[in-house]
Amino acid sequence: MIIGENIFSMLLVEKFFKTFTPKEICDTAKSSEVLIALSYESRAEVNDLVAKAIAAGGTAYNEPKDHGFMYQHGFQDLDGHIWEIFFMEPSAVNQV
Repeated sequence: MIIGENIFSMLLVEKFFKTFTPKEICDTAKSSEVLIALSYESRAEVNDLVAKAIAAGGTAYNEPKDHGFMYQHGFQDLDGHIWEIFFMEPSAVNQV
């Protein structure tokens, strides 16, 4: 899946994913395996992406958070992985 110009995500079924690691695959209903954070250029883009993910079968796991300088929202994908989508005011980037 192409996320951005230089950002890609490889989505695998569990059987195939197991060929990439000698470790057990965690149960995402009980544990967090990964948290992916993606920055977008506006609050509207954040809300739009989360709405599309939920429409495609993902779930909202929390309410949007407005920190003033940063806005974040997220979803869980079908495998229970957490995707944090956020917008940060450009003027705040060097201050955080």
